[in-house]
Amino acid sequence: MESLPTNYSDLLAGLRASIRETRLRAVVTVNTHLLELYWNIGHIILTEQEKLGWGSRVIEQLSKDLKSEFPDMEGLSVRNLMYMRKFASDYSETTITQQPVAQLSWSHHVILMDKVKDPEERNFYVRKAVENGWSRNILAIQIKSGNFHRSGKAVINFKNQLPEVQSDLAQEIIKDPYICR
Repeated sequence: MESLPTNYSDLLAGLRASIRETRLRAVVTVNTHLLELYWNIGHIILTEQEKLGWGSRVIEQLSKDLKSEFPDMEGLSVRNLMYMRKFASDYSETTITQQPVAQLSWSHHVILMDKVKDPEERNFYVRKAVENGWSRNILAIQIKSGNFHRSGKAVINFKNQLPEVQSDLAQEIIKDPYICR
């Protein structure tokens, strides 16, 4: 029986890393295209409603017809079509195809649309969610705790006195509502 080469574990580790990286890039690409699709659907609904003045009955019918045409596709409910409309209203076409907006999942955007009305505040949470890898639940907690309103309020000198990683951590700790009340 032939033995494995001495560098086999390195070879396997490299292939595992390559597969994981490729899978991640594929998911990000699919997510970006899905957000573009949702924005396009929302934009068409928004444009047609403004131009022709039709209401929610048309959206209900669109939902039924699209579900019938694409029975294996989720996300075509009346509620989701309304979110798509709002998504198109809240973001310009160029914004959704650029980073970091395109890096968040649709469910992250639904939370943002439901809970954050101010565009500057919403962009803050988009950036922070991407930078910190926040899940939907963590994003919701950060919004509820008012992270945007606490950000940068304390007078500190962490950046001058600590290495960058430690100063960032210290800055985030003092913004935590459970630590600083």
